[in-house]
Amino acid sequence: MHIAILTFEGYNELDSLIALGVLNRVRTDDWRVTIAAPSPKVTSMNGVVIEQMSTLEEACAADAVIVGSGIATREVTEDPAIMNVLRGLDPSRQLIAAQCSGALVLARLGLLGSIPACTDLTSKPWVVAAGVEVLDQPFYAQDNIATAGGCLASHYLAAWIIARLEGNGAAEGALRYVAPVGEKEEYVERAWRNIAPYLPAPAPALV
Repeated sequence: MHIAILTFEGYNELDSLIALGVLNRVRTDDWRVTIAAPSPKVTSMNGVVIEQMSTLEEACAADAVIVGSGIATREVTEDPAIMNVLRGLDPSRQLIAAQCSGALVLARLGLLGSIPACTDLTSKPWVVAAGVEVLDQPFYAQDNIATAGGCLASHYLAAWIIARLEGNGAAEGALRYVAPVGEKEEYVERAWRNIAPYLPAPAPALV
């Protein structure tokens, strides 16, 4: 199981790295989480340099993808070399999630269609201009596409992906692991309140 976090030049550390940390709370042999970048190294909006762990082409073949955000997302959407590769993303066979301005990438790829999105306040005008309704909430998902707004909503995307791929118990366990001491029940309950309405209904029990 491969989960790729698309991380571009000028990336937001909170978006890519919090998701990376939460996703890696799953400890199974076939579980792999990577930073997918268009170049061997990318530098964050605050100067943090990280190395590419997978390519954009590999991300397009992954089981799940998170499109991270950053200060250069509009430039990303205007880069034909990057966008042509990302046209290989396919919600019919992948879970696809976007954090903050990552929703603009999904909009420009035509992946949102009539699906509303969550994004941060700075990115909202761009996403609206791309023809997408922006919701005043931290998380929304429909079918295999999810979006989150606000850096500290990144754990919602990670938990949604874990729940879809490994089950609700694994998602709750990952959230509980990273939650602040003394606030774990409250933290998990709030996160689950935002995520649960957008998870598939459990299959009815056989009788």
